[in-house]
Amino acid sequence: MIKRFLASLPLLMGLWLAGGHGADAQSYPTRAVRAIVAFAPGGVTDTFTRLVAQKLSEDLGQQFYVDNISGASGNIGTAQAAKAAPDGYTLYFAFSSYAVNPTLFDQIPYDPAKDFDPVTLAVTSTTVLTVNPMVPAHSVKELVALIRSSPGKFSYSTAGAGTQAHLAGEQFRLLLNLDLVHVPYNGGAPAIMAVVGGHTPIGFSSPAASIAQIQKGNVRALAVTGAKRSRIFPDVPTMAEAGYPQIMGDSWVGVLVPAGTPKDIINLLQREIAKIIATPDMQARLTELGYDPVGSSPEEFGARIKSEIVSWGQVIRAAHITVQ
Repeated sequence: MIKRFLASLPLLMGLWLAGGHGADAQSYPTRAVRAIVAFAPGGVTDTFTRLVAQKLSEDLGQQFYVDNISGASGNIGTAQAAKAAPDGYTLYFAFSSYAVNPTLFDQIPYDPAKDFDPVTLAVTSTTVLTVNPMVPAHSVKELVALIRSSPGKFSYSTAGAGTQAHLAGEQFRLLLNLDLVHVPYNGGAPAIMAVVGGHTPIGFSSPAASIAQIQKGNVRALAVTGAKRSRIFPDVPTMAEAGYPQIMGDSWVGVLVPAGTPKDIINLLQREIAKIIATPDMQARLTELGYDPVGSSPEEFGARIKSEIVSWGQVIRAAHITVQ
């Protein structure tokens, strides 16, 4: 009897731990939850995270607070999140640079394939292809023909090297074999103003940076790089609609947790965040920030991360993109 009891101890311990684990998840959260943002306060990722954290606090009855850990294009904060306990009390609100940095940098202090579990792709933001109104092109095909007719004449502006806009611009240049020069600026505002002033006749920019100038008629929007039209620019065609389906890619904010976080906590967080971004008030605020709501499943988000690490890696290597 004693031998039989001792032999069954591993099974009994496993069942006890599983039961206790599930009970913890059912009562989650019982204390404050940290939401790490790997960028300084005030940006769109930080703003979105704070909006969601406030609603999570209200809906789940515990404080969700934002911890900004900036530096190294997000790598420092990401590494801190990767080292946190996998108990649901640390969330990482990742920007799309999460899928870019593994190729953009020679080394990063985390493993994107092993250190995190996906929760949800929360929101996406397209990239807008704009031109100065003096450019005699009213479609992407007309712009491509114009660039090809005057090799070396045209340049495009972005918010900086390695940004989503830069990747979109290089994807455009490489896939269509265009003689097009990249001019990086220190932020989205000066980049779009370069297009307004005609210093760079073409620009790739975020909706938040370009919407005011588009509405004023200071720049002309030719296409967006999203899979579907943006709610912010419903009259602007996608690259696919413009005849170039191979040119596509959004920036995004998604939620990750340290690898090993209980699956039922992940599912609870996904449901709550999807519910929050579906509310009319939040959707109106997202439009102001230049985001479209998604709220994907963990599996869909995980598949997207894997795909983008590969696809943007190919662009970065082909274009020889480096960061200082």
